[in-house]
Amino acid sequence: RVGQEIARISGGDFFEIVPVEKYTGADLNYMNSRSRSSVEMNDPSVRPAIANRVSDMESYDTVIIGFPIWWGVAPRIIETFLESYDFSGKAIIPFCTSGGSGVGRSDTELHKNVSSDVKWGKGVQINRPNESTIKNWLEKAL
Repeated sequence: RVGQEIARISGGDFFEIVPVEKYTGADLNYMNSRSRSSVEMNDPSVRPAIANRVSDMESYDTVIIGFPIWWGVAPRIIETFLESYDFSGKAIIPFCTSGGSGVGRSDTELHKNVSSDVKWGKGVQINRPNESTIKNWLEKAL
């Protein structure tokens, strides 16, 4: 997994954002307008529940957050995560993965989910990571 690899290379901790209700293959069928992911992404107010929490978020100065691109932005559960903590004074560095599109609007859309007292790193797309690619990105991002 890309996030685990970044945590290993950066010497950071890895935290997986797990939904209370796991997504099935049918839920992720973006070709079906009634699929769970389609319904969530068509309603900006949806916030899927997260099954776990970072117990000591206040101890982190920098949070690197990764997600797949859904409809040109991060999935709604990423908004749930960002709205669940106080990131004031922290740096947030986003990265995304995508099989067919780029960062899209995700780099700027997530800014609305946290206080203005956050330093944002530029979002980047990482699809086929290798240690060299990740190190180069982290050197520029951190």
